[in-house]
Amino acid sequence: HSVDSLGLAQDMNRIAQEEAMHPRVLLEVNVAGEGSKFGFQPDKLCQQMEELLSLPRLSILGLMAIPPLAEEAEPSRKYFVQLRELRDRLQTEFRIDLSQLSMGMTQDYAIAIEEGATLVRVGTAIFGERKGAFKSAAP
Repeated sequence: HSVDSLGLAQDMNRIAQEEAMHPRVLLEVNVAGEGSKFGFQPDKLCQQMEELLSLPRLSILGLMAIPPLAEEAEPSRKYFVQLRELRDRLQTEFRIDLSQLSMGMTQDYAIAIEEGATLVRVGTAIFGERKGAFKSAAP
């Protein structure tokens, strides 16, 4: 599961307590600050990390991000680097293991792996384009 806000994490923790569950989660980070995407802003995640770690039912395994849609793969690299560096900083500052980095999709997974991805999403490469899928008008 991915968690994109402190409020969602708190709700998930409460429900997990009621259901006697221990969900494993990735924290979704909005690395590009896109208004159309959800996720923690990197600076706010650093501020909220202690509170996230205090939620006893959640096991935070790592971070995830989806960079802005681009025609080429290379522009995604800077966002993958940002996410990896944020993960490294959080691990050091909070003395925690965030071993999972979910980043990269069909068009940019190779670069994501170069930058440390442990999970990639390559559904389009396997299943083909979705019917009616959104196409970017970006140059």
